[in-house]
Amino acid sequence: MNTNTEMPSSFDELVRTHDKPILVDFWAEWCGPCRMVSPEVAKLAKEWKDRVTVIKVNTDEKQEIAMKYGISSIPTLILFSGGKESKRISGAMSSEQMKKVFEPYI
Repeated sequence: MNTNTEMPSSFDELVRTHDKPILVDFWAEWCGPCRMVSPEVAKLAKEWKDRVTVIKVNTDEKQEIAMKYGISSIPTLILFSGGKESKRISGAMSSEQMKKVFEPYI
């Protein structure tokens, strides 16, 4: 996954100020479908490394972020662009399916 050496002080600040779109993978350790999706998200992160920043948010550890963004099922992926949510998907799918959903918003 893409990582920044200087992370903003909050998730909201990261979403608001980042210079390229951010794809957020909301997941949890105990979630089987999340474990299935993780390698697919990693493929996208590698393929889109110059276009999109991909981060993971563990919903057990960051419950306040999950609640703020209305995460009711996982895995959920949200693409943020220009500080706003552009597209959201929930459930397990392949990287090819994810690309079809998110590509128009990048």
